[in-house]
Amino acid sequence: MEANVTVGVLDYGLTEKELQKFSADGVIGPFDLYDRQEALDLYRRSIRPGLFDRSHAAYDLPADAPIANYDRHLDINVLSEHVRHPRIVDKVRSILGPDILCWRSEFFPKYPGDAGTQWHQADTFAHASGKPQIRWGANERFGGAITVWTGFTDCNEQNGCMKFIPGTHESMMYDESKGMTYQGGSKDSGFFGYDYRELQLDPDWTPNETRAVSKELHAGQFIIFWSTLMHASFPNSTEKQTRMAFASRYVPATVAVYPDTQYIEEYGSRISLDRYGTVLVSGEDRLGNNRVIDKNLRGLPLR
Repeated sequence: MEANVTVGVLDYGLTEKELQKFSADGVIGPFDLYDRQEALDLYRRSIRPGLFDRSHAAYDLPADAPIANYDRHLDINVLSEHVRHPRIVDKVRSILGPDILCWRSEFFPKYPGDAGTQWHQADTFAHASGKPQIRWGANERFGGAITVWTGFTDCNEQNGCMKFIPGTHESMMYDESKGMTYQGGSKDSGFFGYDYRELQLDPDWTPNETRAVSKELHAGQFIIFWSTLMHASFPNSTEKQTRMAFASRYVPATVAVYPDTQYIEEYGSRISLDRYGTVLVSGEDRLGNNRVIDKNLRGLPLR
């Protein structure tokens, strides 16, 4: 895939060398965003208390629902600022061009004893429900999103950092339209209550783990990767260290988000999108394919 370098000056954009590496590998980083202690304090003092307060959350779900942490950038002010941070957005603009939506965010905690996450790819994000959640135009690349994965704790091989197989982002080894069988949130299922192997195009295929690289980072750093890149995580083999990371997902503003649906149905939950909206983090919404919100659910301006 050719990287789409934007016209103009980006204070924190990727260099030409970084763009070439990202185009080849599908992943790059880590990059510094916050000081380590700043990130730890930000999570402890602002983000964690905000997660427990669901009074303005976009989705009416109990706190222990598997997808209760979806899109908290829509109601937690610190996260609304985070997904629009120039150190993130400029780098994403280097890849996707000037007009960009943040269409989803998720927290990914991994507690002591939690299993690793299976190898997987995400193109349309239909893997859990079988229904596409993003749709690229017919003349655009085959799909996927840019994921910015930020550590709010240190993330290493012992407590469950991510690992990737570079260069696997240009072809899908899974058929997301098949859907998977939800197993009730079993920690040992390999993919948050699912077995991702159910989607394999070839049931006998296995990823070439000899090419895998791990991405360790300290609190306050982030990595960028295509969601179509083969990725997984290590188990948390520690006794006391929780790994906490936050993923924000970006697509060009031309991409249709949640096309032809008013609900998300996955991980044992069905939630209405009545309070949902995409966030325009850069440029313009030229086609009007999506609902774009100008302020978050607490009234914080987003433009």
